[in-house]
Amino acid sequence: MTLSNIFLIILVLAIVGFIAARIMVVRSAAGDIRQIHSGKNYYGWFVAIACSAPAILVLVAWMLVQFIAVPNSIVSGISQTEIDAVGSRSLVMTQIQDVASGLSKAVAQGEITQVQAIDPNVDVVELQKRFANVGVALGSGITEEVMRKAQLYRAKMADWSFWRNIAVLAVSFIGFAFALSRVNKDFRSRNAVERFLLVVLGAAASIAVLTTIGIVLSMLFETRRFFGMYPAMDFFFGTEWAASFHGDSKLGFLPLLWGTLYISLVAMMVAVPIGLFAAIYLSEYASKATRSFAKPLLEILAGIPTIVYGLFALLTVGPLLLTIFGADGLGWMADGRAVITAGLVLGVMLIPFVSSLSDDIINAVPQSLRDGSFGLGATQSETVKQVILPAALPGIAGAVLLAASRAIGETMIVVMGAGATAAVFYESPDRYLNPFEIMTTITTRVVAQLTGDGAFNSPETLVAFALGLTLFCLTLMLNVYALYIVRKYQEQYV
Repeated sequence: MTLSNIFLIILVLAIVGFIAARIMVVRSAAGDIRQIHSGKNYYGWFVAIACSAPAILVLVAWMLVQFIAVPNSIVSGISQTEIDAVGSRSLVMTQIQDVASGLSKAVAQGEITQVQAIDPNVDVVELQKRFANVGVALGSGITEEVMRKAQLYRAKMADWSFWRNIAVLAVSFIGFAFALSRVNKDFRSRNAVERFLLVVLGAAASIAVLTTIGIVLSMLFETRRFFGMYPAMDFFFGTEWAASFHGDSKLGFLPLLWGTLYISLVAMMVAVPIGLFAAIYLSEYASKATRSFAKPLLEILAGIPTIVYGLFALLTVGPLLLTIFGADGLGWMADGRAVITAGLVLGVMLIPFVSSLSDDIINAVPQSLRDGSFGLGATQSETVKQVILPAALPGIAGAVLLAASRAIGETMIVVMGAGATAAVFYESPDRYLNPFEIMTTITTRVVAQLTGDGAFNSPETLVAFALGLTLFCLTLMLNVYALYIVRKYQEQYV
């Protein structure tokens, strides 16, 4: 029985329970609905929730345990020779899951029989040929042991799924029967439904925290493996980046950090003044007709894909800057891809983030503050400068922070506009401070290190997780510092 069938049964049971509860509660009150404690629908929802929510919770918990316990039991029986040949236990398990998926797909399309899929004596080479016929490419590294473990993996997953379906349906029917037994005119179903909704709201509020924890943990384990292969001091304080999958790599973090901060700084120098001035104009000076036309037009920039901005930097902004600052112009620029190219285009992309949020924040300043300023004889410009902007400053700081975080995490514009060379710490400071030089960022290197079919068993690949975790910590500190500044200002303003 598939999961879709399980959900269908639970849905039908919930609908039947909803209808039955409404009928039963009216009968318990002898047809007089004034004697019922809660509305009829509350009794229906109580039964529907009782037969669906616990069952879905059991299903989710079972699947989490299943997808942890079964792979662990399979991997624990793999020989060390097989692990050394592939690189790590996780990579061997990935191979096993791929083969198991190929077996299931081949059986579903009739390429092999179910008997062949579980036959321990089946020829591995022949099975790989059958996999190719159904569009499953497994490569040439599949061994006899991996094939047998894949067969065992399918069998265990099938057993777990069988008992999972029984457990979920049993919980659903028990909840259905229990809820119907509680339905009567004196039962406070509204209170029970509202308590359930309170739990759901609390769970929804915790998703952000749990997601953050999951992101950190997913990177932390791989980062620990990286630092087991590469010295942490050389990573955090290295001044050269030269990743080579042939060994002898230099994976210094400082060149990437400098490129990230430098390009983001140029972008913020473009986005913050233009975005803030645009917000002030649209909020305080523009007519309603101008605002209704200009604000949506400005916000269109936020919907343009970053790859389009990257192409704009590569094909338009870069050649234009090269014409002005290149060999035929001032002679400062050797290539269209440079820090200033990426920074300018990235700044244009960030303008609507700063402008739209700042505009909403300025409009939220109470009109009474404006009226009081005008009543004291201040001009409109003085009111904007001395009243409105100080009142809106905490929110504006949040808008700038959002734009800065967006700039630090950008990839495509940097790849096309600034290049992918981490040549930052040159012999002379005037070069790594030069905005017309090629530089790269942390996000660009993360993509580059994970591009291709490289296995997660070398420092050149695992460094991507260290870079990602470091970037996460960097943006987290930026957010904490900005929050501190905002709160400090708010205290002074009050």
